Amino acid sequence: MSTKTQILNHEEITKKINRIAFQIYEDNYDEKEIVIVGIAKKGHLLAKKIAVKLAEISSIKIIDASLIINKDEPLSEDITLSIDPKEIKNKVVILVDDVLNSGKTLIYGVKYLLNFDMKRMSTVVLVDRNHKRYPIGTHYVGLSLSTTLKDHISVEFTNGKMAAFVS
Repeated sequence: MSTKTQILNHEEITKKINRIAFQIYEDNYDEKEIVIVGIAKKGHLLAKKIAVKLAEISSIKIIDASLIINKDEPLSEDITLSIDPKEIKNKVVILVDDVLNSGKTLIYGVKYLLNFDMKRMSTVVLVDRNHKRYPIGTHYVGLSLSTTLKDHISVEFTNGKMAAFVS
């Protein structure tokens, strides 16, 4: 039987999303449009929340997109983007995921997006576990957390509320 321990509550996650949105704005204040791509499903939910805050604090047009990738076996299926790749041409792209475990999902997401002509790409994760097996860095991090390899981090979205747990 595994027990879950909450590491971030809704209010704490909201503060981290707000801070990340401000950091993205500071780094891209002169952009007219930014494409925020969330890795489906939870990464996309997080990306949408960042996009809402970014729209509140800036006049930058936000293009919302979802990247569908098999997180367990990224090479087993085609990766798909929910928008026409032409929409990211010469734009800043922000790739978002909820938890950075080994880095596999994020690096395959970056690899896929690098097939398209963009201005610049940054990465966002809510929780970085510091157990990378792949050479991927993150530009914006909500929480860096040292855990054991046996620990599982999950971000849960229920009834409009968010929380992060370790089990």
